[in-house]
Amino acid sequence: MFKQIITSSSTKSSRFLVSSSSPSSLKSIQHNYLSTSSLLLKPTLAATSTSDSPTTEYLTTGGSTHSIPAKGFRLAQPKTWEESHESALSKATKFLFLSEIARGMYICLEMYFRAPYTIYYPFEKGPISPRFRGEHALRRYPSGEERCIACKLCEAICPAQAITIEAEERIDGSRRTYKYDIDMTKCIYCGYCQESCPVDAIVETPNVEYSTATREELLYNKEKLLENGDKWEQELQYCIDADAPYR
Repeated sequence: MFKQIITSSSTKSSRFLVSSSSPSSLKSIQHNYLSTSSLLLKPTLAATSTSDSPTTEYLTTGGSTHSIPAKGFRLAQPKTWEESHESALSKATKFLFLSEIARGMYICLEMYFRAPYTIYYPFEKGPISPRFRGEHALRRYPSGEERCIACKLCEAICPAQAITIEAEERIDGSRRTYKYDIDMTKCIYCGYCQESCPVDAIVETPNVEYSTATREELLYNKEKLLENGDKWEQELQYCIDADAPYR
C-alpha cells in the first residue's frame, strides 16, 4: 500500500512513492517538502515549519492552514496614558482645561476668518477658456443671412452621428439648409463639427447652463440653434478672435 505525495514548484514537479511501513522516510520527505515550499510561498513560515515543534504545517498557496505566527511574534500595542512620556502638568492641562478641544476650536475660527478658496456660484463664475466646447449654436452674418451653406461636412465628420441636415436649392442656385437637427443626448462635444465648418456656421458656445427637465428639450432644431447663435454672438466672436492667432 502506497501513499503518493505530489510536490510542485515554479519550475518542475516530482512524485515520491513511499511505503507506509517506513514512517521515518515519510517524515524526512515531509520535512524537506515543507522547508522548500515555505521558502517559495512565505519565507516567514519556513522557520516555523522546520523547527522542532510537534505541530505539523500543511502549506497551501495561501500559506499555513493553521496560521500559527512565528515564535516570539507580538502585535504592536498602542501607548497607554502612562507610557506617553508627557509631564504631569501637560496631562493635567489636557484633562482639566480641555486644551485639545480649545485647540480644535481655534483652528475652526482661524479657517472661518480666512479668505474662501471657492467662488459663490452662480453669483460668481470662474474664467472659461476661449476653446471651451459647450452648447451648440448656428451663426449668422452681420447682414442677418444664415452662414450655413449645407455642405454637410459637420454631419459627415460627427463620430456620434448626432447631426442631421437636409438642404434645398435656392432660386439663385445656391444651397440652403431647411433642416438642421442635433441630438444633444448623443453629442460627445469633440468639436469636430466646429473645426470642419468652412464658414464658422456651427459653433459650440461657452454656455454650460442648458440642463432640461425632459429629454425632448435636448433635441435641437434649426430655430433653436439660430436662437442660441443670436444670443451668444458677442461671446462667440470674442472666442474666435482670441483663438485666431493659434490657427
